[in-house]
Amino acid sequence: MNFGDKTCNDFVNELASKNPVPGGGGAAALVGAIGVALGSMVSNLTIGKKKYAQYEEDIKGILKKCEELQKELMQMIDEDAENFLPLSKAYGMPTETEEQKKLKEETMEKALKQACQVPIKIVRACHKGIKLHAELVDKCSKLAISDVGVGVQCLRAAIISGRLNVVININSIKDEDYVSKVKKEVDNLVSEAVDLADIVYNKVENILNK
Repeated sequence: MNFGDKTCNDFVNELASKNPVPGGGGAAALVGAIGVALGSMVSNLTIGKKKYAQYEEDIKGILKKCEELQKELMQMIDEDAENFLPLSKAYGMPTETEEQKKLKEETMEKALKQACQVPIKIVRACHKGIKLHAELVDKCSKLAISDVGVGVQCLRAAIISGRLNVVININSIKDEDYVSKVKKEVDNLVSEAVDLADIVYNKVENILNK
């Protein structure tokens, strides 16, 4: 599919179309990738500055992790689209006989779990990204502090969006143990990350308003 290789205009136009993919999951992955890319940019702008020499190794570590997360999130755009296709096909399965109904139910359950996988990964990746911004905000060049604010807000939006894409799928899954396990992990990660993102953003605001 290679949605990640499209131009910005082409991707947005594809997103705006009635095609089932890319959708909210792909958008969440892209916004998350943009968020960590801004973390990389701020790190690159800080490295080599004498004023922040004491944080040099820490910033290099943040940069490496941001670069890894950016790649992972960009890959998730196509991965999410691929995982959603079986579900979109399952919705159209016939239900005229009891046999067909049973087959559709089993296929839907499997496809719904598959469709959950990337949104769960998006939530995990954005949680990591927000934690990196929480470290970065106290150690980076203040000339780029607004970009930390933008980056963490992108990640905040992406993690909440990732959760929505989990919820819409698990709401139709009948495996209660699976639903409970996924919901607990995702809700905990999102709650923690959103609180942390708000702390980071408030720090940025305070620095800018001094």
